[in-house]
Amino acid sequence: MRAGVFQCEGGGLTPDERLNKLSAALRQQKLDLVVCPELFMSGYDVGDSLPELAEPLEGPFALQVAELARTSHTAIVYGYPERVDGNLYNAAACISQEGQLMANHRKLLLPPGAELRYFKQGGGLTLFDLNGFCCSILICYDAEYPEAVRAAAEAGAQVIIVPTALVKKWSTVALQLMPTRSFENGVWLLYANHAGIENESDYFGGSCIVRPDGKDAARAGANEELIFTELDVDSVTAAQTRLPYLADVRRLRNILNE
Repeated sequence: MRAGVFQCEGGGLTPDERLNKLSAALRQQKLDLVVCPELFMSGYDVGDSLPELAEPLEGPFALQVAELARTSHTAIVYGYPERVDGNLYNAAACISQEGQLMANHRKLLLPPGAELRYFKQGGGLTLFDLNGFCCSILICYDAEYPEAVRAAAEAGAQVIIVPTALVKKWSTVALQLMPTRSFENGVWLLYANHAGIENESDYFGGSCIVRPDGKDAARAGANEELIFTELDVDSVTAAQTRLPYLADVRRLRNILNE
């Protein structure tokens, strides 16, 4: 599967302008899957604009994404503020190459700060099959916990998809934590960050696609960029066979509980 991450510089842009940037990127590179950042639709640091920009799962922006997915024949994962019965969730949806909804994940853990003012907590793992891979979506802070990525891997995920909004002071997350999450589970990890400045947020960039052995397959710099690589299932099998962490962690749990 040819997969990419679109590191978008969207500060001050409308949802339509952000989508136009993605469309232009997909015209330049044929992909089976592209991952966009956390709250790609609205922007992450937009303050009280979030409630007015929020949409239901199959709102107008989702319909535009579905059309782009069909015309480019690319599955698209994108973050957006989801409005449900008067509540807001920090969500990420996957639209298939045929323009059909495949998955919708609501952020499990809200970090200290502005998100607690706007969003409700989500719940549960999000798993779906795409081009022969079992995929799971986690959003930003979710993936910083080894328990969350481990739970997805134990449930069968071979690809962990992480839309994020990481600022420069937390660069360690992109540079060290995400490769570690990949290595300790033997899975592909696609980490999609913003670029540039958006109000008070100075984004780190550093989006990456990490191999199951914890090494970078592709990594972005600080500016807007589309990175991509070929994912293969054999790399997952090889990594999990060489270091059987997923099997041995069950034995370790039993030992610790003795």
